[in-house]
Amino acid sequence: MNYWLMKSEPDVFSFEDLKACIKQTEPWDGIRNYQARNFMRDDMRIGDLILFYHSNTNPPGVAGIAQVASKPYPDPTAFDKKSKYFDPKSDPKNPRWILVDVSFKADIVRQVSLEEMKSMPELVNMRALQRGNRLSIMPTTRSEFQAIKKAGQSSL
Repeated sequence: MNYWLMKSEPDVFSFEDLKACIKQTEPWDGIRNYQARNFMRDDMRIGDLILFYHSNTNPPGVAGIAQVASKPYPDPTAFDKKSKYFDPKSDPKNPRWILVDVSFKADIVRQVSLEEMKSMPELVNMRALQRGNRLSIMPTTRSEFQAIKKAGQSSL
């Protein structure tokens, strides 16, 4: 099993939005960074656990736990001319952009803020906290995932 930190702006799509999804899964669309795409395409597996991180808010931090709910597949927003994620160079026969579906897994009792995460000795080597690592999808280790889960008081 792999562990991930995936960022979303809560005014665009929040952890509460994910919990409220009638379909119980939601496509993680609009990723337009090659490294983040490669993580989804090459490394994500159904059942992998996700730290759902709220970015661009005050304070930013982990708001809940989700899981990967599908294999990667072409991101349809890349082919939709009305979408802000439209990419005229992406070909449906050889798609440039992909996505995975995600689903709610567990609540946390309290958000684990970025400031708190930076102060946790267990996270000193966490890739997502290193200077210059601003990707919306980042791998984490099992121990990093567990430390944040514990700090957030999740019952998972």
